[in-house]
Amino acid sequence: MSTISVLGVGNVLMRDEGIGPAVIAYLNDRYSFGEGVRVVDCATMGLALLPYFRDSDHIIVVDAVDGTGFPPGTVMRFSPDDIARHPGNHTAHSIAFPDVLDAATMLGYEVTGHCVGVQVADMHPEVFDMGLTPEVAAAVPAAAREVISLLAELCADVRAVDRPQEAGDCDAG
Repeated sequence: MSTISVLGVGNVLMRDEGIGPAVIAYLNDRYSFGEGVRVVDCATMGLALLPYFRDSDHIIVVDAVDGTGFPPGTVMRFSPDDIARHPGNHTAHSIAFPDVLDAATMLGYEVTGHCVGVQVADMHPEVFDMGLTPEVAAAVPAAAREVISLLAELCADVRAVDRPQEAGDCDAG
């Protein structure tokens, strides 16, 4: 059985940069995951993510993306190789998923990376501002479905959690 870690990364204080944690909260609220699947809000952990790489066969990262040319709220799946690596010096906040994957490979960890991204509208507010923009907030269920689809392709045990539908809750799953 494969071990899979779904990692939501992002800073919830920077508007749409918090899409990864929002998708993780949505998944944990609506699904249960079988043995071997971890679904974790990792905030902005950078190289502190390496233990997940050490202990997993597959990593699915959910994160904000920008500069795709698509409208805000567009959900996409891509390979870590599609993301530019950061040459030169790094800070704790400039380490991208491919950089962490490269570090994991150098440490001898064998893991396959997968990415689910959501095109942002605003992840550089002038002041700290919690909460996603409306377009990006509306994409949370679609991003979660993309993660569930990836987990199904990896033969992971995922089940929807029965929960009462709340007033105004248009998304029953």
